[in-house]
Amino acid sequence: MMASSHDETLRRYEDQLAEPDSARYLFTLFVAGASDLSARAIANIRELFESHLAGRYDLEVVDVYRDRAAATASNVLAAPTLIRESPLPKRRLVGDLSDTARVLHVLGVSERSSASRSL
Repeated sequence: MMASSHDETLRRYEDQLAEPDSARYLFTLFVAGASDLSARAIANIRELFESHLAGRYDLEVVDVYRDRAAATASNVLAAPTLIRESPLPKRRLVGDLSDTARVLHVLGVSERSSASRSL
């Protein structure tokens, strides 16, 4: 019985590898209150995700002033910080997220995914 479970997991993994544009992304954005920098980071990342990952992402915004425990648990030392929770491996980026090419590269979002969305 364990082998069939393993076989099913392997099949799903291979299916996801065959279709990289179908990956579901989970992000957490840590911001510091209602500052201009926080508002700019939120706007930048939402615009970027809608352009490049429309319908394939979930974004949780966490205010480090209101939820210090979440920031501590995620080892967030500065805000804004964006963490790609999945797909693994986790990746993080600190800053206002205005450099689209850098954000896509660090987060591992393929240009092919982006190009196919703009056609």
